[in-house]
Amino acid sequence: MNTKLLGAQDLISLQKELPQWEVQQSKLRRSWKFKDFVEAFGFITRVALLAEAMNHHPEWSNVYSKVTIELTTHDKKGLTNLDLQLAKSINLLG
Repeated sequence: MNTKLLGAQDLISLQKELPQWEVQQSKLRRSWKFKDFVEAFGFITRVALLAEAMNHHPEWSNVYSKVTIELTTHDKKGLTNLDLQLAKSINLLG
């Protein structure tokens, strides 16, 4: 896949397409709250498999039942179509 940085107009569209995600410092960020640690870890595992298949890996944290994911394309120094695609795919998981 050809990776391209998102422009200003793309970022406006992105916020409409992915209202649960926030753009913060060239990253897409979203948090989830699960019933417990096991449920949160299960979600992380599903995201890991998805990310590995795309060869595009998130930054994340997990504290008990809360998972926070940040997406950015480090080698492009900003948000790209890969981040948008991964965010949409993650949304389908939970």
